[in-house]
Amino acid sequence: MTEKQPSSINCFVCGRENPTGLKLDFYMVEEGKTNSSFSLPKCYEGYPGIVHGGIIAAILDETGGRALMTEPDRFFVTAQLNVRYRKPVHTETPLMAVGYAMDQKGRVAKARSEIQNSNGDVLAEADLILVEVDPSQ
Repeated sequence: MTEKQPSSINCFVCGRENPTGLKLDFYMVEEGKTNSSFSLPKCYEGYPGIVHGGIIAAILDETGGRALMTEPDRFFVTAQLNVRYRKPVHTETPLMAVGYAMDQKGRVAKARSEIQNSNGDVLAEADLILVEVDPSQ
């Protein structure tokens, strides 16, 4: 089961029409697991050749939340994001973001996400607590 997830028009991470956005494509590879393959240009670096930590956090946030998108009209917002930067994330190199749905009780859910290099080494990871958005909003 590999199914491309929908994107938002202007989202910084996935928005196809955001001129400064990352334009990442996300795929549900199995129930509760999503991923995105990408490479980031130098315009997103902090130190030379290294992706800015804020960009890494944004990708981890989006990836974790998307692991919970099991239905088309079901959305979550992040209440807490705990990021661990393990190794430098280099620009202009193949990367993979992976998100995992962990647990859900009522409207509160937990997810985990990570960014890996082409060898599968975890470069950055995050634990998320998310709250389901009321469909009327």
